[in-house]
Formats: sequence, C-alpha cells, structure tokens
Amino acid sequence: MLAQKIADLINEQINKEFFSAYLYLDMATYYAQNGLLGYENWFKVQAQEERDHALLMRQYLVNNAAKVTFGSIADPSQTYQNYKEPLVEALRHEEFVTASINTIYEEAVRLKDFRTQQFLDWFIKEQGEEETNAQENIQKFDVFGQDSRGLFMLNQELMARTYAPPTLVL
Repeated sequence: MLAQKIADLINEQINKEFFSAYLYLDMATYYAQNGLLGYENWFKVQAQEERDHALLMRQYLVNNAAKVTFGSIADPSQTYQNYKEPLVEALRHEEFVTASINTIYEEAVRLKDFRTQQFLDWFIKEQGEEETNAQENIQKFDVFGQDSRGLFMLNQELMARTYAPPTLVL
C-alpha cells in the first residue's frame, strides 16, 4: 500500500499532466490559427503524451489501492507575440514538470518506497527526452525559423511527428 503522501503527490501530478495536455492543445491551436500545421501537429502529439502520462499515474494509484482524486484544471490560454514564444514556454513547462516528478521521487526515496521509485524511473527518463526535444525546437527555430523558407521546412519536419503510446508496464 502506498503512503498517503506519495498518493497525494501522484494525484497532484495527474492534475499537472492533464494541465500540460491542455497547455499543449492551446499552443497547437495558436499554431493552427497561424497556418503552421506542422507545429500544430507537434503540440497535438505532445498533448496526447501528457494525457497518457496522467492515465498511467492514475492506473498506478488504482493498482496500488490508493484513492484517485481529480482536481480542477486551470485555463491554459495564453497570448503569444511570435512563433518562438510557445516553444520557450513549452521548455519552461517541461522543466516545471521535471521538478515536480523529482519531488515525488525524493519522497519515495525518503520513505524507501522502491516500487514507486521504479515506477517513476520511466517518467524521469521521459522528462529528460521532453526537455531535450523542447530545447531542440528552440534551437532549430533560432537557426532556421527566422525566414519564411526555413520556417516552412521546420513546419514540414514537425508535420511528420506521430503518436506512439507509452510502453510502460505497471
């Protein structure tokens, strides 16, 4: 059985993951409304990933006889001044999520909850990939996205991203 503190932190993380999905859908909408359907696609896939992260955490709680609670999800709507701003905000948000997952892990270590540590190992690795992807999006935009041809090519590249459900075994 999970310690209540771990269950509470994971429930909070579920809410953060669903908020992440909303945030990325908001970013996808911004790009769609500006005709950048590749960027829209990239953020729609990102939203799917975040939703699935929340569902994995929910299932972990269910599998460990812990109560699942769902909190309100804040409105993620933002106004962007240029095409780079959502990319920077996405990196900032991924760093926030990484810190949150690290907090859960720290508590699991403190409580010697090895099962939760093992469960979170996948998310820690995933967050490393998420931050790297966000940094690469910014870097590519800085190098190539300042003119219309470069932006077109980046947009085409991002159109090719497809969704692959996580393969984490609970």
